[in-house]
Amino acid sequence: MQYTTLNNGVKMPMVGFGVFQIPDQDQCQKVVEEAIKTGYRLIDTAEAYGNEEAVGKAIKASGVPREELFITTKVFIQHMSYEGTKEAFAESLKKLDLAYLDLYLLHQPVGDTFGAWRALEELYKEGKIRAIGVSNFKPDQIANLSLFNDITPAVNQVEVHVFNQKEEEKIYLTSKGIQMESWGAFAEGQFDIFNNPILTEIAAKYGKSTAQVMLRWQLQRGIVSLSKSANPERVRQNFDIFDFELSDEDMAKITTINTNTTVFADHHDAATVELLAGFVGKSF
Repeated sequence: MQYTTLNNGVKMPMVGFGVFQIPDQDQCQKVVEEAIKTGYRLIDTAEAYGNEEAVGKAIKASGVPREELFITTKVFIQHMSYEGTKEAFAESLKKLDLAYLDLYLLHQPVGDTFGAWRALEELYKEGKIRAIGVSNFKPDQIANLSLFNDITPAVNQVEVHVFNQKEEEKIYLTSKGIQMESWGAFAEGQFDIFNNPILTEIAAKYGKSTAQVMLRWQLQRGIVSLSKSANPERVRQNFDIFDFELSDEDMAKITTINTNTTVFADHHDAATVELLAGFVGKSF
């Protein structure tokens, strides 16, 4: 495993396992146990995923010492306020059956993010969270949050994949000492990504899968990546990316795939904010 050092000195694994869209508790517990057995030490969940309890059970069943694991969860929009975040944090910690979190994120840049961030800062100062960060924030939102609060986010977890490479955002985050972490490393399987001719050519060169090439590309860019699969063989395969290195030529070829295409939505778009707010019953 390779690690990155966050802006507060905490070490974070560069490769993690996510559990988005695995709501079945038994299945989630089994795949997380398999991921930890494979070697994953970063596990990423969220209150919105509905599977924190399963992740907690998998952590206990794994037998791996707690200090060797890096556990992330996130507060969602319905709790995006000072008091709401305090309540959500306590509930997530209870469901995960943990004494502390390694990373706690604001899941979306919607709602009272300033109030929520003040709650995170207090929890961090109390030693209940080792690092705090955000998810799906744009650079202007990061700047606003950082300049008018005490603590700069340690991590920004955003959509990054070969079709949406976000190089300018990465440069900005790096300049501020903020670690970029990607979700959607495989673009949710869209655009026939696993059969992309450039990726298949590079994969054949190294005797690897296109998925492994995409994760290795993230690693070499200095981006923490999350992958997910309910298939044990794919879980193991997605972790097996440390025994090869993409050449500069390969990295340049992958750059040409970029189309700045999202598989979700622009968080600066009013319709997106209204859509997200609608999930928790807010509307004009």
